[in-house]
Amino acid sequence: MSSVFVAALVGAALVQASPSLVARQSITALSTSQIDAFTPFTWYASAGYCQASATLAWNCGANCQANPGFKPTASGGNGDSVQYWYVGYDPSLDTVIVSHQGTDPSEIEPLVTDGDFFLTNLNSTLFPGIDSSIEVHNGFAGAQADTATDVLAAVESTMSTYSTTSVTMVGHSLGAAITLLDSVYLPLHLPSGTTFTTYGYGLPRVGNQDFANYVDANLHLTHVNNEEDPIPICPGMFLGFVHPAGEVHIQDSGEWAACPGQDNPSTQCIVGDVPSITDGDLSNHDGPYNGVTMGC
Repeated sequence: MSSVFVAALVGAALVQASPSLVARQSITALSTSQIDAFTPFTWYASAGYCQASATLAWNCGANCQANPGFKPTASGGNGDSVQYWYVGYDPSLDTVIVSHQGTDPSEIEPLVTDGDFFLTNLNSTLFPGIDSSIEVHNGFAGAQADTATDVLAAVESTMSTYSTTSVTMVGHSLGAAITLLDSVYLPLHLPSGTTFTTYGYGLPRVGNQDFANYVDANLHLTHVNNEEDPIPICPGMFLGFVHPAGEVHIQDSGEWAACPGQDNPSTQCIVGDVPSITDGDLSNHDGPYNGVTMGC
């Protein structure tokens, strides 16, 4: 992976800006059944790290064996300049799955002071009609653009082949950032009546306040953060980046806490638990997420 995308995950500063938002109430613990319901999608996100040939044949080891009924339809990327991705159909869930490769955390830590990124408007060809006030991380936008039209074509074909109107997008780390942008992109091009759900793991901040507001108003997003993972607090809020709502934070105790609102500052949520990069533990980035550790 190029250093620009790795640097994208952490931003230009070691210290996270203190959130001005008042700590929110109504943080709730997920039940065991609610936590277990994430597991198929967690495995699909982990499989995003596997080579395109392996996901297309669905012979990627434990990641593929966890969802044995999956029907792959397309894959791509080279794992370097273009992140791996794959598309297919899960008959038990009756949904198209779209997954993108994430980031090797060992590449992140040495580059935490590299700020080679900026906020930019979304490409008007890929994102027709999106307001110019919405800005996103230029590196993440470039990574999503690299595969956007191929992913769209694969999703359209898979929906037609399997007669489904449901699309579920998953990803971890950089893959989660690409997936979130896919979650804005795909509904602009697919038929009305299509339902969309997004699961991101270790999701860095992707865009500005208007982007977060757009996501909250239009998407069904859940982003899961593990313990003291520092990547979800980057890039810093002081740089104009804001997380959408939908956070679930895995506590050291193993409890999964649903954190309402954007960048909830409670110590039960990632912003309060990891106030700065130096308070984080990069080894938490890959999980485990209910027993699933990201990677292939």
